[in-house]
Amino acid sequence: MRLVLIVPRFPRLSETFIVSKFIGLADAGWDVHVVCTDTDPWTPFPQLANRPALRRRVHRQWPHDSAARAALLWLPALLLTLLRAPRATLRYWRQAWGGGLRRAARQFYLDAALVALSPDIVHFEFGALAAGRTYLKRRLGCRLSVSLRGYDLNYVGLDDPDHYAALWRDADAIHTLGHDLWQRALRRGCPADKPHALIPPAVDADRFRPAPATDDAAIGRDRPLRLLSVGRLEWKKGYEYGLEAVALLKAEGVPVRYRIVGGGAYLEPLAFARHRLGLEAEVEFLGPRPPADVLDELRRADVFLHPAVSEGFGNAVLEAQAMALPVVCSDADGLAENVADGLTGFVAPRRDPAALAEALARLAADAALRRQMGAAGRERAQACFRPAAQIAAFDRFYRESAGGNGGDDHAR
Repeated sequence: MRLVLIVPRFPRLSETFIVSKFIGLADAGWDVHVVCTDTDPWTPFPQLANRPALRRRVHRQWPHDSAARAALLWLPALLLTLLRAPRATLRYWRQAWGGGLRRAARQFYLDAALVALSPDIVHFEFGALAAGRTYLKRRLGCRLSVSLRGYDLNYVGLDDPDHYAALWRDADAIHTLGHDLWQRALRRGCPADKPHALIPPAVDADRFRPAPATDDAAIGRDRPLRLLSVGRLEWKKGYEYGLEAVALLKAEGVPVRYRIVGGGAYLEPLAFARHRLGLEAEVEFLGPRPPADVLDELRRADVFLHPAVSEGFGNAVLEAQAMALPVVCSDADGLAENVADGLTGFVAPRRDPAALAEALARLAADAALRRQMGAAGRERAQACFRPAAQIAAFDRFYRESAGGNGGDDHAR
């Protein structure tokens, strides 16, 4: 069966979980492809860059950055798609014709790369991408599935109670990362009997391997507490509360260094917050970093801090636990399913810098507790979030999703 994953860009530094899933399914024998609007450099991902055969499975949509360019390329897109997949192209047009020629032509141009692949299953990696495109199920004669993440359920379409109505009707199966997101999907109108699977992220514990323990000296003047956060600079990550917690530690005489990996539009307000709190010497914004650099940062850190106000699950938090780092995080959404409070770290109320600071101070004062929680986090990551188990779960999910033919017989 041919499975096509729909994503905005590929491969993205902030979406390494999709890269891992793509590679895992390919290695498991799936005829898996990616269709994206644009591509990013492959060099930060050696597991992709060293496998040119996988590059041929990544397909960009036809350019649509301007209406004039799209108009110029429309006919070549039609002819090439017709040449590659004549039956799928004709089926698409038969199904689309009743909706009006202008609209059908515009939709076909955006869908041409997908039509040419003649998929058996189309999977949207984000629910926001699926809204308005569930017609693909009928036009391609395929099955349709979707992953619903925190962004999809917590922000998109909140002002429209029917925003996902077509998705709830047409999707053959729903994937969420955990129970919290499934409950949110139900509150957004997903039928309770909709086929679904709760498949959490996975982490390669062999790749995310901590450095051998060296310095367990107590935190003091010559040994600051080394904090790390990894994630895009967005308001939902709650970095300002992390900065306030660091300011509280500093006021209590706890030496601390806080490094933040990630890029994004929220850098300017966060830099101002750092200045306002007098933390220029304690806080450093490192910008986006390739995966290898992130590993180095994780190995240097003492504690992973994730003060989010909204989070679907938190892949970076899971990776930190695999690296034997104790985690201090908020109770935002799915984080409570990720971190075992009191065992692999501390879960504090969201938007509560004092609670974050209290947990950080406790870890700063107790090297043995840091080691204990770090070891428990790595053990949990190895036991509960194995890549092989995740790929096996996705294999079942897609095979069960393909249990029907999506309507009419799938024309090949």
